[in-house]
Amino acid sequence: MFGGGGGGLDPRKMEQMMKQMGIDVDELDAEEVIIRTEDTELVFDNPDVTKMDARGQETYQVIGSPEEREAGAGNGAGASTDTSDAGSAAGEIPDADVEIVATRTGASEDDARAALENNDGDLAAAVEELE
Repeated sequence: MFGGGGGGLDPRKMEQMMKQMGIDVDELDAEEVIIRTEDTELVFDNPDVTKMDARGQETYQVIGSPEEREAGAGNGAGASTDTSDAGSAAGEIPDADVEIVATRTGASEDDARAALENNDGDLAAAVEELE
């Protein structure tokens, strides 16, 4: 391999090389990571999460063994409240979404809420409308 018989590069050398290339690496103290697809949720409890920032392009690496469950099946204890909040206030835009759009675009919260309402809550479309 690279280091010649030693099983790879010395981690300090690897870190030094990455810094020279403009890549910052941080370990995140994550308690849980959930990856949602249309059909399933992959739930990683206490995963090892590494964030790499290569000149503004952020990449996350998640290491762990996920529990797989049906999408929407875990809306009980321990699940994210985002989905249950959306169901209880049909059509209401969550404040967190308004804040994300306002922060991203520099628009007022009223303008961000209006853009979200115009785009049926689609964050990307609302940001695009305001940019």
